[in-house]
Amino acid sequence: MQGWDVEKEIYEGPYDQGGYLDEKYADAFGQDVPYPHNDVAEKTPVSTLNHLEPEAPVETRHFGPAPTGRVLRRHKSKKRVQLTNGNLVVDINVPPKMVLPYRGEPEMTKTRYTAVTCGPDAFEKSGFFLRQNENGRRTELFIVITMYNEDEVLFCRTMDGVMRNIAHLCSRKNSQTWGPNAWKKVVVCIVADGRKKTHARVLDCLTLLGVYQPGGHMKNMVNNKQVTAHLFEYTTSFGLDPNLHFKYPDTGIVPTQIILCIKEKNQKKINSHRWFFNAFAPMLQPNVCVLLDVGTRPGKTSIYRLWKAFDANSNVGGACGEIAAYKGKNWKYLLNPLVAAQNFEYKMSNILDKPTESLFGYIGVLPGAFSAYRYIALQNDKNGQGPLASYFKGEVLHGRDTDIFTSNMCTSCFRILCFELVAKTNSNWILKYVKGAIGETDVPDALPEFISQRRRWLNGSFFASAYAIAHIGQIMRSGQSLGRKITLIFETVYNIINMVFAWFSIGNFFLFFVILTSSVEDPSFGMPAIKYFNSIVQYLMASMIIACFLFSMGNKPAAAKLKYKLTSIFFAVLMLYLIFCSIKCAVAAASQGGSTGRVMVLSFLVTYGVYLCSSVIAFDAWHMLTSFGPYLLLSPTYVNILGIYALSNLDDISWGTKQDTTVETDLGAVIQDSHAEVDVEMFTEAADVNSLYEEALFNLKNRKPLPTKGNGLLTNSEREQNAKDYYANVRTNVLLAWVLSNGLLLVGILSAGSTSETFNPNAQLNRTKAYMVFILAFMAITSIIRFIGSTTYLLTYLITG
Repeated sequence: MQGWDVEKEIYEGPYDQGGYLDEKYADAFGQDVPYPHNDVAEKTPVSTLNHLEPEAPVETRHFGPAPTGRVLRRHKSKKRVQLTNGNLVVDINVPPKMVLPYRGEPEMTKTRYTAVTCGPDAFEKSGFFLRQNENGRRTELFIVITMYNEDEVLFCRTMDGVMRNIAHLCSRKNSQTWGPNAWKKVVVCIVADGRKKTHARVLDCLTLLGVYQPGGHMKNMVNNKQVTAHLFEYTTSFGLDPNLHFKYPDTGIVPTQIILCIKEKNQKKINSHRWFFNAFAPMLQPNVCVLLDVGTRPGKTSIYRLWKAFDANSNVGGACGEIAAYKGKNWKYLLNPLVAAQNFEYKMSNILDKPTESLFGYIGVLPGAFSAYRYIALQNDKNGQGPLASYFKGEVLHGRDTDIFTSNMCTSCFRILCFELVAKTNSNWILKYVKGAIGETDVPDALPEFISQRRRWLNGSFFASAYAIAHIGQIMRSGQSLGRKITLIFETVYNIINMVFAWFSIGNFFLFFVILTSSVEDPSFGMPAIKYFNSIVQYLMASMIIACFLFSMGNKPAAAKLKYKLTSIFFAVLMLYLIFCSIKCAVAAASQGGSTGRVMVLSFLVTYGVYLCSSVIAFDAWHMLTSFGPYLLLSPTYVNILGIYALSNLDDISWGTKQDTTVETDLGAVIQDSHAEVDVEMFTEAADVNSLYEEALFNLKNRKPLPTKGNGLLTNSEREQNAKDYYANVRTNVLLAWVLSNGLLLVGILSAGSTSETFNPNAQLNRTKAYMVFILAFMAITSIIRFIGSTTYLLTYLITG
């Protein structure tokens, strides 16, 4: 590894311990040697983490254990700053101790700070601007990284992946778009959702990269206008990897243009995207926009692969790659059954579902964690209607000021965005899945976090799918070809059928459990006492399902962590018994015959055979060995715990964070004088600027736990309480309809006759057997459709690339 190891204070790289560039790297960096700094008269050596001047007494050097406190000598003086278009814009010298591989480049020696005093929609109208516009550069790729309070490891994992992708773009030799200076066509925008919510260690990382510089230049108010966002612009020429090692050009890192937008208030992720799409993108006019979440690491060539999908087909309006579960070193995280189950779920979605939907040209949702859009395809029409307008409806629905359908629908705004993009009037945009564009992301490793995440996913996807079905007429008015419209209608019918079966999933699961376990009571199995055991396990299954309803009513998953964990374990044990009964029935069906038995065996072979065959054909079958077992055992958890909690909390439309309304005053305010100037406190000595840099290194080395702040209780107004009552009432009605309809299904099927004779070839055909044959046949048919779609996609991929 090359660069500073923050933990071990070890340096390896192109610079010596004094910070001077080795002559053998001079040609690669395109600069003179030996001194890499730009604005310092004396060649002050670049220190390690704990370096002080040699003559300093030993007791002041930070060797050994971390001191109990750090007293930093910092001198500030007021500097007269001319406002630009009435806005506070300041260019700040980077710390002299930063190792800069490139010299003489203003964008790498100065960080620009802008105090934004307007909303994202009025950014350009208010006279704000970006350095890329001053440099006259064309932006081909505009990448946004949204973050809330993720830690420094997750941030560096994502940022390092992005910088590796930019380096790959620069390494392409036969491209008309990319090449050695490709980094000038890529801009990375980091949007932090709340200044006081941002993780302090992430700010330390940004400080070391030269992007973020704290100090008196940051203000809460400018000319009596509230600062809504703090904007930093810098082009960094080195990076930090997930192990917190510095990475320089000798390891392939190329310069990266970075825009850091720290929102003053926490206003949800969708508002972060509003800053990206409505404030910065209109000024840069990019060709393709790439969306990433902190914690998602794109593969080395993933961003290029996404971009290539747009370059190869002018009708592509959006694209996504493969979201893969982060498995850790040596796949150690797969030892957690919950992570393994999600790994299998993600893999099969990317092998079967996404390719099939891609053939239709309409993917239900492009994951917000890693996806890309053609910028012009997202634009609204002259009346302000269009994909972005529909997408941002969800931003203002935090106050329960609309109906429950719209509120839940907008918690899955990416589904709405995808539908509006395909159904855009007089347009024929399509959505594509790009094989090989992999983005690894962290998945929940504990049940409470997993349940909370899926609550929003399930409710949002259900109502967003209903929205797409209800607005199928928009597709008829779009500019899609007749053939495309027909295939989209077919896909809509397919989605309607899947929604109906999803609605009855809990009833069907319990029904199959009762039927399969009761089937082994048939005398042909030779287990006369099994019926007493079945009475116990069927009672336990019913009790666990009822318990899930009780847990979900008014309890947060974190508060009922042990209850959910024990329930999930019970479900897994019962699933083992269900697998045992299924195998016994399958063996009996093979030997005795009978239509029901043959259909069951065929259905199971087709369903699980499709999983295996499609994975082998895709040359990606390891998940069948490492994750299929945990997924099978946790499938009752998916059906029961997740489904019940989601519908039981239909009135919860939160995104996991509450918007801030408090106006902060800790940074101070400035007011211009008659000359349109303001007084800004700035660090006057190089040692003071360096102290910020050294403090960031110290913080990352020691990584002390950050203090936590308790949240105060909020009092709700009468209007808010009325809205809560409305949402709770609708929740109750939907939940009641769901439970009663599934209950009627059970009564209607189980009252038809003895379930123990299901696999008896001499038994009369009854309603139970007919319904089971129908469900099993449906499962087999849907599996075949997915297999045909995924295989056709692979063949197309091999032929066209």
